[in-house]
Amino acid sequence: MVNDPIADLLTRIRNASMVQHSQVVMPSSKIKVEIAKILTEEGFIRGYTVTNDQPQPNLILGLKYSGRNKPVITNLARVSRPGRRVYMGYKEIPWVRSGLGINILSTPKGVLTGRKARRAKVGGEVLCNVW
Repeated sequence: MVNDPIADLLTRIRNASMVQHSQVVMPSSKIKVEIAKILTEEGFIRGYTVTNDQPQPNLILGLKYSGRNKPVITNLARVSRPGRRVYMGYKEIPWVRSGLGINILSTPKGVLTGRKARRAKVGGEVLCNVW
């Protein structure tokens, strides 16, 4: 039983990209699929699929590499943890690496990037930073 499924997702992506796997498989959940959707839209991963396995569906992420097999994702950092939740209003959302990275927030309007949350003028829980 994993206490923090988002940290588990980030760790699996980090470990798989360090050894240059083409994909990574993990148990699926709604929040993980939303994070995978954002990572795909922002160009950090190739794509994702959700299998219909029983009893637990799996989430398969296709990892992306730039020239000379360097991972596109250089780092993933968990911000809000089960022991210390981090909430921010839309005016307080920080820029990640001067706009080169993204932060992923859980807001009342769904899971959004920091940029989209600022535009929608909605704050929320900062889940992680990706660059």
